[in-house]
Amino acid sequence: MRISGGIARGIALMVPKGDRVRPATDGLRQAVFSSLGGRVEGARFLDLFAGSGAYGLEALSRGAAGGAFVEQNAKAAACVRRNIVSVCKSLGRDPQDLVVSQADACTVPLSGDMPDLIFVDPPYDSVMECAQPVFARLAEALPSRLDPLVVFELPGELDLAPGGWTLVKRLGKGQRQPTVCFFRRLI
Repeated sequence: MRISGGIARGIALMVPKGDRVRPATDGLRQAVFSSLGGRVEGARFLDLFAGSGAYGLEALSRGAAGGAFVEQNAKAAACVRRNIVSVCKSLGRDPQDLVVSQADACTVPLSGDMPDLIFVDPPYDSVMECAQPVFARLAEALPSRLDPLVVFELPGELDLAPGGWTLVKRLGKGQRQPTVCFFRRLI
């Protein structure tokens, strides 16, 4: 698995051994970032259920200003930290302004610089139980943001309709295939 675009394109990302982490595919990430276009440049991001940190690091490679990663699994959080060092070395930037929290993405306190982009990639078997708490916490934590965008990866057979949010785009299709939904807050 590698960074698929931007300055750090081609940098390999470490993924913890075992089946605890299901990294976003390179092709799906490319489609996501093609859809995001100019929203990435200068944006702050929050990568929930970070796994390897692929979504946040891809954003960083493509010009994001910085952000935070939340991953509960200790081995995966360690991989995120190592991946940050590799990507930042390629970018020629200090990794100090990137935060990795080893915590539950559904309950972690959201503070600091508020994100413009929120990447949510939970284990597929917990999508339905974690979606509502995540969207509720984001709505509570982001009251001053006019246009935060949530990029939520889930299996193609599932649909989400979180209260207070609207689906603006869906990438991918098909049963048992990964898809990504883009949500904006209702104003």
